[in-house]
Amino acid sequence: MTAARSAVGDAGGTSKPVIVFSAERRRRAQAAERVFGWIVRLAAAAAILSIVLIFVFVTREALPLLWQTPGAGHEGDAVTWSNLVGPTQYPDRPSRYVWQPVSMIAKYNLAPLVTGTLKTTLVAILLAAPLAILAAILTSEFAPRWVSQIVKPTIELLAGIPSVVLGFFALMVLATWLQDLLGVRYRLNALTAGVGLGLAVIPIIYTVAEDALAAVPRSYREASYALGANRWETALRIVVPAALPGIFAGVALGFGRAVGETMIVLMASGNAALTSWSITDSVRTLSATIAAELGEVVFGGPHYRVLFLLGVLLFVFTFAVNLAGELTVRRLKRTLGGRS
Repeated sequence: MTAARSAVGDAGGTSKPVIVFSAERRRRAQAAERVFGWIVRLAAAAAILSIVLIFVFVTREALPLLWQTPGAGHEGDAVTWSNLVGPTQYPDRPSRYVWQPVSMIAKYNLAPLVTGTLKTTLVAILLAAPLAILAAILTSEFAPRWVSQIVKPTIELLAGIPSVVLGFFALMVLATWLQDLLGVRYRLNALTAGVGLGLAVIPIIYTVAEDALAAVPRSYREASYALGANRWETALRIVVPAALPGIFAGVALGFGRAVGETMIVLMASGNAALTSWSITDSVRTLSATIAAELGEVVFGGPHYRVLFLLGVLLFVFTFAVNLAGELTVRRLKRTLGGRS
């Protein structure tokens, strides 16, 4: 027998059935638990190894930039650190930052691409973070249960919409609306791409923020009500500060998603590598540059290597954002008295 039933009497004379498992069944359960644990560890190790191998491959393809020499008749193909980050020199014009890889003298400058990436990302976060956090507070603290059951799946459904569909919407509909509303010169610009990115980022921030708010113990709210606070005061002064680490983690995840997004910015940004901080100018981002140009470059050439360098920058930047977010979340937990 794998299990046996026994009766244990309580103080009132009644008895309750108690299931006592045999040693054989306990051993089988422990063995199954060990096997499942090893499966989980192997899956996690495989995921980490895959990321490391991808990073190693991308870095290996970019490293020859350190010793690659220009070909005959292509002086501009000499890629150095100074022309990657410094202004391009012109004999008859002032120096400026230029990304112009297809020309008699190729110019590979990262400043326009980094500027465009930061502009679209900041627009997306400034739009998405307040909307997503306020929606999470509404559904978690104030909305009736039936409203939350409709709003939450609807917002989370946005995460399942392909980015190419959001990019098409930004290209055909959103760009025209914004141009008519604001009277901007360029129809496709950083603002249009940033708003499209915001639509893709909202579900990520909302889901994480709503889960963080829902995880705040009910006793916090009851103690606040007992001291005379109303629902708004409780939500803003008790619940939101307690859930702040989770909310910040959602914003960090959304920021990382916005930095690496490709199709939306490829379709709605105008793809003009301009060094300008105006959000109404057309831009080109790091990820859009890789997607647009990698399929047409000469294998092993300087342009090919520089595009892989952009991939390395995206890896490093995303890792830095996630690391900074993790460290900030831990610091917030310690400041608020939670466990890190």
